[in-house]
Amino acid sequence: MADLLTDAEFDMFRKVIYDESGITFSATNRSILDSRLKEKLREKQLDSIEEYYRLVMSNKEEMKIMLDSVTTNLTRFFRNQPHFDALVNYVIPHVIENKKKTGDTTIKIWSAGCSTGEEPYTIAMILADVLPPPYKFQITASDISLKCLMTGQAGFYPEARITGIPQKYLDRFFIKNDRGYQVKPELMQTIKFDYHNLRNDSGARNLDVVFCRNVLIYFDEPAQKNVIDRFWNSMAPNSYLFIGHSESLFGMDTKFEFLKTDWACLYQKHS
Repeated sequence: MADLLTDAEFDMFRKVIYDESGITFSATNRSILDSRLKEKLREKQLDSIEEYYRLVMSNKEEMKIMLDSVTTNLTRFFRNQPHFDALVNYVIPHVIENKKKTGDTTIKIWSAGCSTGEEPYTIAMILADVLPPPYKFQITASDISLKCLMTGQAGFYPEARITGIPQKYLDRFFIKNDRGYQVKPELMQTIKFDYHNLRNDSGARNLDVVFCRNVLIYFDEPAQKNVIDRFWNSMAPNSYLFIGHSESLFGMDTKFEFLKTDWACLYQKHS
């Protein structure tokens, strides 16, 4: 077996990955795709990239598994704390003010590209702590990686993974055992983990807050715009969008308004 993908093989997989997910592979991250695909060949005991390509193209489940294997899943609890400070001090008070006008008491949140669940569990802990009655919340957590979703759904994290969680939240929301920390059922039931490819419409509507952090960087500009437009369609009037601190909608033709708070920058849908 050759050490590297040929240019033709690289282009072949790069195209199908882009067409199916919007994720872009370029010369700079070609080595990632190369190593992940070679791993798949070893797993499947196949002799050539062409064989694996035929398998992927003829089997929808294998396509999902392949897309899962080429994604990067870096995350941690309370990642980029200023976003959560803005959520508590700015977003939630404004969402509640708007809810008072309609009588709706449920705040709907989407954690898109949730990876292994640290982000939605962070949001859930914060809201369970600060949300005044009668308000409650529902979180949908989605990802293209089935493996990551299973970790999130299980709600179990080894000790090395719980770094950054305040002690009061660890005590309140986790059960410690000799292998690590298990999220308590009452917090787990506030989150629905769901497979979703951002290439497609999620079907969600009237969301109050969307988190999609450090995901857009894997898309080219047309794919980014499609994702952002779908977020707009899924969100309620006067709702809020968080993207990664290294990401920006600057220069993109979008209806979202840039919002600079005392804690962090985010985007707002007014109407």
